[in-house]
Parts: sequence; C-alpha cells; structure tokens
Amino acid sequence: MKISRELSDLKFGDVLKLIIRGPEDAEKALAAARSGAEKIIVKADDWKVISLENLIADLKPIGARIIAEASDPSEVETLLGALEHGADGVLVEVGNAEEIDLIIDLVNAPRRIDFSEAEVLEVKEVGLGERACVDTVSILELGEGMLVGNTSKVLLLVHNESMGSAFTAPRPFRVNAGAIHAYTLAPDGSTRYLSELESGKRVLIASKRKARVTAIGRVKIERRPLKLVKVAVNGIVGSITLQDAETVALLSPDEKPIPVTSIKPGDKVLAHVSSADARHFGRAVDEFIIER
Repeated sequence: MKISRELSDLKFGDVLKLIIRGPEDAEKALAAARSGAEKIIVKADDWKVISLENLIADLKPIGARIIAEASDPSEVETLLGALEHGADGVLVEVGNAEEIDLIIDLVNAPRRIDFSEAEVLEVKEVGLGERACVDTVSILELGEGMLVGNTSKVLLLVHNESMGSAFTAPRPFRVNAGAIHAYTLAPDGSTRYLSELESGKRVLIASKRKARVTAIGRVKIERRPLKLVKVAVNGIVGSITLQDAETVALLSPDEKPIPVTSIKPGDKVLAHVSSADARHFGRAVDEFIIER
C-alpha cells in the first residue's frame, strides 16, 4: 500500500496520513474513509484524547482503521485506550530494547477485565508467612488493584492502599498483594508468582472500568500473619492468602474495599474467572489439572 497525501489522488485501499490541527482536518479523515481509504494515519502536534475519540466515533462505522502516531512511548497507552476501544494501531519510534518491551506489554494488555461476583465461603488464620507488597511507579485510584489468587482459575481483585488506616498514611502506589506463592495476572495474559516480581517488571492494574499497565518500583517481601479467604464463583471454588491487616482489602461488587480484618462468610467480592483450565510456566495450556 502507498501513502497518499492528497484526497484527490486517493484510491480504494490506500493509506492516508493526516496531521490533525483542527476540525477541518478531522473532516478530511472522514471524507477519505468514505472514499475508500482502509487505513488512516493521524498525528497531532499536541494529542488531545477528545480529538482521537471523535475520530474513532466517526470512522469506526465506516470501517476505516485508525493508526495514531505517538511522539514517544508514554503516549501509547492513552492512544490505545481512547473511547474504551482505542486506535487500531499506534506508530511510534523507540530508542532502546526497554521501550520495545514496554510497547509489547501495552499492546498485549487487555483494556478491560471481566469480573464476576464471588461469595466468601470461609475465612481463617493460617499463621506466619511471607507476603509481597508491590510498590508501583503509579498513583493508583480508588477501585484499582491487582488480580491475585492461590489458583490461576480464580483471581480476586486486591485493592491498593490509597485508603490508609488509623495507624498508617495512604500509600496509593502500593498493593499488598498476598503470599509469595500466589499468582497474579500479567499484562500479556500469563500468570506470574508474586515471588517473581521485581523492580522494572510490569504488572497489570485493573478496576471494574479499565485495565492498565504500570512498572514496579519495588517489591517488599516480609514475614507477617496471614489469612486465607475462600470463595465460590460460578460454581468454582478459589482462594487467596493475604496479610491479616487493616490496609489489605478485597473489593465488593459496588467497588467498596472490604478489609481482610473484617471480611466474613457471605460477603460478596469481585473475582475474575480465567478461561484457561491449566498453566505451564504461566502460559495457558489445555491439560488436566486439579488445584485446591
């Protein structure tokens, strides 16, 4: 395919490149799509999310694919997530292998996680053990957390520490994720043991509304009292082992944090049920397995 820069030269199947400076340029993109352009590369000197959202809303019904040009890798996540759909692709120049890894994680990461309502069946203390606090490089919002579970089939949404407590200041960058053996869902759809996480690696942060990728700044593994929370969701039993502390919480279906110190049988919490029945080194595989 060739790059056509003039609407008068446009042929069916061509790729058009436009710099978006105002509404008139957006109209050119719409006219190009109606004329048969399959892909439209759009660039803005100063990206505004609303301008891309308008393009997506206008062009998607016509069938044209939108490729947004980013000035640097930091814009990729925003461009891919606009209007809960995002551009069909992003064009970006990278300068090193680390940026390539970041782009791969951002492209592969889901934009939204499917949640179900799980009922708490049992809560019990299990003694001392090592738990992992995951300190990210991002400020996490109310409702956001990490997907963690004792088995890979059922992962619970562990809320971040933006709430704080009577004895600790809020730490909105932190998720006290659970015991080190537990699984967490990675940006590429695989699972990782919490014990494997370290500075520089990336984790998936999720809420009921969206999912996003952030990097880890630090992982703190310390010995603390632990509590087991067993749940049932869609006929499947799962569980999670968490530090028994006021700052550690699961999330209710109405997005209210429930501290592990007060959670009880009958409570409802958010859970993600994986479509994979088994994992091999974190990757989904089709094989017989029992986890309990």
